[in-house]
Amino acid sequence: MATDALAVEGINALYGDSHVLYDVSFRLAPGRVLALLGRNGAGKTTCMSAVIGFLPPRDGAVRLFGEPVTRLAPEAISRKGIGLVPQGRRIFPTLTVRENLVVAEQSRSGVAQPWTAKRVFELFPRLDERQHQAAGSLSGGEQQMLAISRALVGNPRVLLMDEPSEGLAPLIVAEVGRTIARLKREGQSIVLVEQNVKLALELADNVVILNTGRVVFAGGVDEVRGNDELVTQHLGVF
Repeated sequence: MATDALAVEGINALYGDSHVLYDVSFRLAPGRVLALLGRNGAGKTTCMSAVIGFLPPRDGAVRLFGEPVTRLAPEAISRKGIGLVPQGRRIFPTLTVRENLVVAEQSRSGVAQPWTAKRVFELFPRLDERQHQAAGSLSGGEQQMLAISRALVGNPRVLLMDEPSEGLAPLIVAEVGRTIARLKREGQSIVLVEQNVKLALELADNVVILNTGRVVFAGGVDEVRGNDELVTQHLGVF
């Protein structure tokens, strides 16, 4: 039986006295895209924070290709191979585009085509043109490309993408979608948190829906596409 790329097993998490994740479990198969969906405040970003180590779970387990990473520090989890494209981009505004990439670069053995600055510049030619420019001077779409590129040069085994289309113009959203589709074709394992349900369902193999910190649905993408009641109840209309 193949090992899951990422297994989240019964995690509970708290902000102070507030219980925010309740026994959340899901599994991501290698080379697949899992869409983590839900309305605003459902717990999606909180779940990503628990996986990456920003909010250590009170109990439960997170495993990366079978290896427990639950209570490691975020930088240790990153070195193990979980990358994050954070909500809100969080690029380093005073560093140049290239410097943002250099500080994030990690090599990883066994990667046939590792991500380097050169390779992400081929993926996003606009960043190549602006590589010596301060990252804070980029447009919102270019900053999102940089946030994705910064995660990629860490050569993650699992990539967490938190709202990558948020606040972007439709043409840039389409470009982000094509990028995620390409990463999937190349075998990248991805957890995609996305408010754009249509985009998420075009890219995902499996879907997990959260509501108030609880998993209310887990299954194949076709089960969501054909279930208007589920979409309306937990996600709103398209």
